[in-house]
Amino acid sequence: MANSQVLSIVLAGGEGKRLMPLTADRAKPAVPFGGTYRLIDFVLSNLINSGLRRIAVLTQYKSHSLDRHISMFWQLTQMFGEYVASVPAQQRRGPHWYQGSADAIFQSLNLVTDANPDYVVVFGADNIYRMDISQMLAAHIASGAAATVAGIRVPRSAASSLGVIEPDPADAHRIKAFLEKPSDPPGLADSPDECLASMGNYIFTRKAFEELLHRDAASVTSKHDMGGDIIPAFVDAGEAAVYDFRDNNVPGATERDRNYWRDVGTMAAFHEAHMDLVSVVPEFNLYNSSWPIFTQQVQLPGAKFTIGGNAEDSIVAAGCIVSGAEVDRSVLSPGVRVEPRSRLDRTVVFENTFIGLGCNIANTIIDKYSHIADGTQLGFDPEYDKSRGCCVVDGITVVPKGSHIAP
Repeated sequence: MANSQVLSIVLAGGEGKRLMPLTADRAKPAVPFGGTYRLIDFVLSNLINSGLRRIAVLTQYKSHSLDRHISMFWQLTQMFGEYVASVPAQQRRGPHWYQGSADAIFQSLNLVTDANPDYVVVFGADNIYRMDISQMLAAHIASGAAATVAGIRVPRSAASSLGVIEPDPADAHRIKAFLEKPSDPPGLADSPDECLASMGNYIFTRKAFEELLHRDAASVTSKHDMGGDIIPAFVDAGEAAVYDFRDNNVPGATERDRNYWRDVGTMAAFHEAHMDLVSVVPEFNLYNSSWPIFTQQVQLPGAKFTIGGNAEDSIVAAGCIVSGAEVDRSVLSPGVRVEPRSRLDRTVVFENTFIGLGCNIANTIIDKYSHIADGTQLGFDPEYDKSRGCCVVDGITVVPKGSHIAP
């Protein structure tokens, strides 16, 4: 499939309210992850590795750091018509901002007209996974459907809070029904204890997609949402197919991290996804050189350990200094400094943060440019943490950006 036949649209306008205070002054897709990355790097890397290199990123809320990240790093060669373009909300259809994910694309249909693709790929910007999207595109074309939804197998017991895809009994690749948070999710024919949940990733045949976007925009009852309105409309018309994520084969994937997908929409999930990275055999392997995750790398020297400082089952990025401190099951971003006699456990530290002498920190996320004073304890007493200016979300202590925390 030629790159010129496909336009990829990444929906990156979400507020990320459930990740506050990490999203206090940045869009959710711009939230740092895994020491050196931002959430949006995963979908962009998947698209680039899949050979889909005409990419429009639709932004809206608090997009400055996201726009800067894209403009400074995600530059492709114009010689072959490749680009990653950050596109802010422009009110092209009237004096209003995006009313939903479908409205965001409707208001940006000029991008589709200009690119003139045969197919439109629409993916979210804030999940952690690897996927060869070209395989899903090939399945979409072979199906003859107007829309294809990526589905991931989840236990039925966990599916009642998700959008659930019910395959057609006569053709398992077609969607019979799309159920939003069903109380009794239907099991799969080949695995009755599992359901197919929507990953929020879609591929459309252009003409049918444009026509439905226009009809949806004219509807006064629609919420103009991709999963809530557009996909159900294609399902009702018998024009929706499902792509089972289990069928996707990414080069270099291990049995342990094959088909890994994590929605990091809550603080608990965001923290746990970091813990998936740091075990000896990780749940999600950042070290797969056959399918790299790209990002902007800082120009700093290698991490340094002095006076007996050590880190176990952890990721320690460039520019960090761990001096006489113990770091366990944690992720340290570039430029973090940890002073003697401090201990970090299950802690995620964003860049350029200082942690003083004799601190004891567990189950905590510390946003960038923070200063943790000598003797501070965090992650053990929620009320105490709140009294020091921290937030406690989903049982995780979160230190806001630029904080100065004293004992």
